[in-house]
Amino acid sequence: MNIYVLIKRTFDTEEKIAVSNGKIQEDGAEFIINPYDEYAIEEAIQVRDEHGGEVTVVTMGEEEAEKQLRTALAMGADKAVLINTEDDLEELDQFTVASVLAEYLKDKEADLILAGNVAIDGGSGQVGPRVAERLGINCVTTITDLKIDGSDVTIVRDMEGDSETIKTSLPLLVTAQQGLNEPRYPSLPGIMKAKKKPLEELELDDLDIEEDDVEAKVETVEVYLPPKKEAGRILEGDLSDQVSELASLLRNEAKVI
Repeated sequence: MNIYVLIKRTFDTEEKIAVSNGKIQEDGAEFIINPYDEYAIEEAIQVRDEHGGEVTVVTMGEEEAEKQLRTALAMGADKAVLINTEDDLEELDQFTVASVLAEYLKDKEADLILAGNVAIDGGSGQVGPRVAERLGINCVTTITDLKIDGSDVTIVRDMEGDSETIKTSLPLLVTAQQGLNEPRYPSLPGIMKAKKKPLEELELDDLDIEEDDVEAKVETVEVYLPPKKEAGRILEGDLSDQVSELASLLRNEAKVI
């Protein structure tokens, strides 16, 4: 089975992030594989181990993303591809990323493509479905279970507090939701093997893509941190007095009622 995983290099939101002049400062920031993409990598490895085939992880961005690709290889992926856009594109949006990835994948005869449900830095959840649309293949999002029998596929997907079961067929693109599996940590042998696994680096010219054709359609005007939360207040006294005071505070201070 020919399996591809689309991954993204993202800021580690568990670490402190600094914003200056409307941009996130990368100096000193920690970068990781987007956590939802880790579920996609793990599922791809499990599918390969059960059905045979090969897992290729693909990302777009700058040369620094090689570190995240090596991590995916250490988890168990077979090959990695970096589409380096550092010298070609100043801004990337969902249209740009999906267009480039679909152009790369169009002749790869992929049976199964996996991606994270959303990226924790942007949260749009658009890239996976856009890629599937451009490739003209089936797409199911937010999956929590995947069963493959030949070319037939049975999927359970998250439905905001509920779930639904879908039957579809390969070729297929799915996006992984939390609960699909438990991503493995790279082992020491896996890390050593990853150093010898193939990592291909491509540029837009290698894909015969013109920069103007994939120019971002969305402009980021400003990036800013949320306001600092104020300390909470504890109301005292009789319950009826607390209710009256709470209603007054919500009306006069919070302005929500």
